[in-house]
Amino acid sequence: MDFGIRGKRALVCAASRGLGRGCAEALAEAGVELVINARGAEVLEATAQALRDAHDVPVTAVAADITSEAGRAEVLGAAGAVDILVTNAGGPPPGMWTDWERADFVAALDANMLTPIALMQALVPGMMERGWGRVVNITSQSVKAPIPVLGLSNSARAGLTGFVAGTSRQVAEKGVTINNLLPGIHDTDRATALDEGVAEREGISAEAARRRREATIPVRRYGTAAEFGAVCAFLCSAQAGFIVGQNVLHDGGGVNATI
Repeated sequence: MDFGIRGKRALVCAASRGLGRGCAEALAEAGVELVINARGAEVLEATAQALRDAHDVPVTAVAADITSEAGRAEVLGAAGAVDILVTNAGGPPPGMWTDWERADFVAALDANMLTPIALMQALVPGMMERGWGRVVNITSQSVKAPIPVLGLSNSARAGLTGFVAGTSRQVAEKGVTINNLLPGIHDTDRATALDEGVAEREGISAEAARRRREATIPVRRYGTAAEFGAVCAFLCSAQAGFIVGQNVLHDGGGVNATI
């Protein structure tokens, strides 16, 4: 399918690996010019070159901490006017509700709620002026079904979800859609770290922890970044203009819910 976005310009955050890279790959394949961001300059530039080589699209790499004010200013300065925004940031560490103090919640809110809001506030007005835009926020299945050990993530991402629910309806008439894409467990560094944490706590191998988690997913496997990226690219497509303010699960059926 031709997504109708060839020649558009996108900013994709946390794009050097994992789900962010999957989204960048899919958008590049659709002919989108990219600005990609992550903290590690070396890995980010390697990703940028791989995208240029594979898809023959312009790719600008900006190594910066998108969760800091200075980092955002650097990224936004390089990005300029973009048509597509994909927000993404690593999730807070796991733990139990008794472990966290106010500073832990503030850090989670800064990274996983306030940063995507700041990016939308900076870029959506220009999209509205031009009459077209797409925003996809990578959040988590935890906003549909909270994960006990990810309470910081549950809290911050639920706050972002509430913001998007209202804001998306206010900008849609200008041709701008905002939606959230909710990953379950995918074969990424984050999943590996979670499995290793379970293995350490329970005295089992990381492979055993993974097999046990896979058994809880109806498709009996972890998702891939390529699958996730394809859904992201569709939400950014011309054909997705009637999808507004939705929370799209990409979890292999892991969340057991009727609606």
